Amino acid sequence: MSEFLDILTHGRRLKAAVKDLSIDELKEVEQKLAKVITDREEEEAELRQLEAEKKRKIEEFRKAMAEAGIDAEELLDGSVVSQDKPKRKRAPKPPKYAIESNGERITWTGQGRMPNALKHAIENGTPLTAFLIK
Repeated sequence: MSEFLDILTHGRRLKAAVKDLSIDELKEVEQKLAKVITDREEEEAELRQLEAEKKRKIEEFRKAMAEAGIDAEELLDGSVVSQDKPKRKRAPKPPKYAIESNGERITWTGQGRMPNALKHAIENGTPLTAFLIK
């Protein structure tokens, strides 16, 4: 696509590229380019209008906030706007399995990585149910 733009924006290259076109074909290209330009101008005018409307509304909000005695910092602070409830932590899961290894009691909830001592005992043929905490 950049080669196309290079040809369009360079006078000599454009002239060389369209030298085989007839006058009627050139006029057709001119009309299509004029339509593209018109469409783009309308889009940009609409965007400028939307931006102006947005700025107008912002100024209305600023004026209303000033009349109400509200500072923008109060809105951004969150203490006035947001009264979120503190999240409660859930209680940890109780251990489900236990094994004695080197004089130390190792427990496991059944979630996450299995402790190595428990894994080795299972690999040696002991069923997992043998380590259930009763």
